[in-house]
Amino acid sequence: MVHCPECDATLSAESDIDFVETEATTGFIAASKRFYVATCATCGATIGSGVAGAKAGGGAV
Repeated sequence: MVHCPECDATLSAESDIDFVETEATTGFIAASKRFYVATCATCGATIGSGVAGAKAGGGAV
């Protein structure tokens, strides 16, 4: 069983985790990377993150 390191809540269902998408613009290509942060739905502590890839139209050239 997986538990939140901050509040010790059990993370056993999809609803126990919130996924938040954030963006960061790159300065050398016309795209922005999509970053995802996984947080505990009980206390809001960040428990993971990742990069989904690029989507067109974001950054300055």
